[in-house]
Amino acid sequence: MNIGRLAERSGVPAKTIRYYESIGLIREPVRAENGYRAYAEEDAHMLKFVARARSLGFSIEECRTLLALYRDRSRASADVKRLAEEHIAGIEQKIAELQSMRQALRTLAAKCHGDGRPDCPILDELSDGI
Repeated sequence: MNIGRLAERSGVPAKTIRYYESIGLIREPVRAENGYRAYAEEDAHMLKFVARARSLGFSIEECRTLLALYRDRSRASADVKRLAEEHIAGIEQKIAELQSMRQALRTLAAKCHGDGRPDCPILDELSDGI
């Protein structure tokens, strides 16, 4: 199948497919006699795999590791679980950081009168120490 059909089957844009090929995340396809890329159904499957992993927030390098584990039939599921748990820990840390930022912004917004006056506690707080 050509890259347009692969993009359609996998749900991954052709530009992204080319990028994944250029960084070695997915294998470059064989070239037909006319020079066009010729993809197999397995390529669509791998792209769907990567797209799903990316939708869960895995980085490109983590996707590379997941693909290697997926292809390695002698893998230990503990390796996959460890990677997932490390990713969960990172997500939980980001959530905590976002919650902290939200609280700080709520506190700042509560201090501001939000009227026509030029004085603004939000800007004052942001410029404190500059």
